[in-house]
Amino acid sequence: MFSPGEAELDAFCEKWDAKFPSIGMMWRRHWPNLITIFDYAPEIRKVIYTTNAIESLNSMIRKSVRKRKLFPSDTAALKVVYLSAMEASKRWKRPVTDWKNALNQFAIQYDGELSFQS
Repeated sequence: MFSPGEAELDAFCEKWDAKFPSIGMMWRRHWPNLITIFDYAPEIRKVIYTTNAIESLNSMIRKSVRKRKLFPSDTAALKVVYLSAMEASKRWKRPVTDWKNALNQFAIQYDGELSFQS
């Protein structure tokens, strides 16, 4: 089965495998996880395309979870993750480009599962 972007990956590997073989191998090994971005509409992909904010958020969550190590319940762990995300959001200065279009697509994709706070 041919997935989105696989032709581009093949072209990349053709060009660079001789010089950097481990990159193509790593991309191919993790391809099923990498292509999950194509499950989202283009408007959503554009918003989540860069990983800087995601990596920063993951780092803050890991740090908060590592401090506590054990949680009495799943709810307690979820609260720590939520509070970490809220704390991380205080650092975000730039508005997300085309967020309104992405939000509309999220609302369509997750019909009735989203709640918005103003």
